[in-house]
Amino acid sequence: MMEKMIFGRYVPADSTVHKMDPRSKLVIIFLFVCIIFLANNLVTYALIGIYTFYMLGISRIPARFLYGGLKPAIWLVLFTLILQVFFTKQGVLLVKFGPIEIYDQGVRQGIFISLRFFFLILMTSLLTLTTSPIEITDGMETLLNPLKKVRFPVHEMALMMSISLRFIPTLMQETDKIMKAQMARGVEFDSGPIKDRVKAVIPLLIPLFVSAFKRAEELAIAMEARGYRGGEGRTKYRQLSWRTVDTLQILLLAVLTVLLILLRS
Repeated sequence: MMEKMIFGRYVPADSTVHKMDPRSKLVIIFLFVCIIFLANNLVTYALIGIYTFYMLGISRIPARFLYGGLKPAIWLVLFTLILQVFFTKQGVLLVKFGPIEIYDQGVRQGIFISLRFFFLILMTSLLTLTTSPIEITDGMETLLNPLKKVRFPVHEMALMMSISLRFIPTLMQETDKIMKAQMARGVEFDSGPIKDRVKAVIPLLIPLFVSAFKRAEELAIAMEARGYRGGEGRTKYRQLSWRTVDTLQILLLAVLTVLLILLRS
């Protein structure tokens, strides 16, 4: 399962989303995270869903790849739904079975919060799937440029966030390798009491931290060997170019925002 993790990975393709300016994609993701909280009924969530799947469609990311990578997130969404359904005690009582009580507001909130969580995962994953780490760095640095006036380390912050995103799938792969090595020695991660499972996970942490520090040191040595000295005086090989499609996508999101405001309960 670990090797199928999609968050933080870049999938090259010839699609509209891939060709968009990274600055526009970062702005779209930021605004999407804000406006999704405007949705509070079936119509508004339907609009959010249509927009999300529209963006996925024009990105040309294979559906099988998305499904395989989002399996862990789907279980987390279902867990969120169950928590809301069984622990929200508001509204009309629908089902009572011993100590278990299910209310209509619990079901409603569970569905809406789970959908919100699911759409957020899809859209944030879309950013890393269609934008290379260097493009994310350049886009972040350009958007945060005004902060340089207050001596904020814009370049270093953008580089740090980009490297963090790139390390997510790498660390997942390392975790998967360590787990398989432990399982070959007889350790069981998927069976037994919860207490034993927690104990089995602890031996994973030390080799994982060692591997993470080793990779970080190798990256630092490689950057130093290539003459990296920070963002001062540094030129860019790839120049960002804002095109018509970026403006159209921003306008489309603006229209969605207006509709959500008008149609929300």
